[in-house]
Amino acid sequence: MEKRNLKEIVYSEVMKSIYSSEYNPHKIITENELIKRFGYSKSPIRDALVSLCHEGVLKSIPRYGYEVVPLTAEDIHHIQEYRKVVETSFLRLGFSNITDRELASLEELNKSCWKETEDLMERWIHNADFHTALISFAKNPFVYEELQRCMNVLGRAYAQLHWDKWNRFSLLNDMKNHDLIIQSLKEKNIEQAVFHLENDLNDFGA
Repeated sequence: MEKRNLKEIVYSEVMKSIYSSEYNPHKIITENELIKRFGYSKSPIRDALVSLCHEGVLKSIPRYGYEVVPLTAEDIHHIQEYRKVVETSFLRLGFSNITDRELASLEELNKSCWKETEDLMERWIHNADFHTALISFAKNPFVYEELQRCMNVLGRAYAQLHWDKWNRFSLLNDMKNHDLIIQSLKEKNIEQAVFHLENDLNDFGA
């Protein structure tokens, strides 16, 4: 149990360092560096690094270290294509299931998206929660979990793009379609809601 907890701590902190741009794309991380940073033994450090390699976050370079894998424009395009098909299709499927209580919950999630914060990870999590809430209306656990996985990967891209260029202007602009999606759902206009959802997805990295 202790070993697993230490591994989770290392995993989480490495991911935070990637989000904060302490570990930029192509940065080399070594086991010895993390052992000094955390004061843990090699075993949980290595276990965390192996997990990150399996997820494509890091790439092992024998006798050298672990490279932070950049997400390319093509990677992002493929994920966004997948999201557009899945999110719009399942919003249509789940539209008739949406209750007033769920709409109110969606509005609360949207308020969190608009909250000013310096924490990029927190900001992305609020956005991911909004989109997974939309797809949850279709009541399909498999699709819900797959979207969560996509959003976890895109969180790295969000951080990467932010530190490359987005810090030149307000990040609030990238979630401006959320209000329009909610309003369309309130008006029972599913095609308009889908239109604004597509615009929201098109805004990623634009």
